Amino acid sequence: MQDKIKFIFKTPEVSPGYLLNQLHLIWQRKVKNVLDPLNLTHTQFVLLASIAWLTNQKDDLTQVELASANNYDRMMVSKVLRTLQSKNLIERREHSTDTRAKVVTLTSKGKILLQTALTEVERMDVDFFEILGNDMKNFNLKMQTLIETNKTR
Repeated sequence: MQDKIKFIFKTPEVSPGYLLNQLHLIWQRKVKNVLDPLNLTHTQFVLLASIAWLTNQKDDLTQVELASANNYDRMMVSKVLRTLQSKNLIERREHSTDTRAKVVTLTSKGKILLQTALTEVERMDVDFFEILGNDMKNFNLKMQTLIETNKTR
């Protein structure tokens, strides 16, 4: 008989990584079901929502800042933004003081589509996470802690 592989976690159900992956796959499938009829991918939605959120706080949001805020690869963000631009959902222009940087903004069409998508995704999130009830705040804090702790490792 071959040597058995040794696991720290005795079953998948006690492995936080396994559980997180399973939860993510289920949640992602639900998000996809909401966004598919709007002809948006999840990444496109995240970037549109981030543009809206970040430009509510500052003018001249650059692609690099957008990528950094989402922990996304800059080249991937650039490619997705080109797709969003071809759909007339965003505009990109040169930064006023840094000609290497591109500033991104939502178009009117992008704002309308994003508002529809946000309403649907947030409704799905409420339904998905409602089982947590009063534990939602603590769940979010724990996720924020995990993100901050592991972001730069």
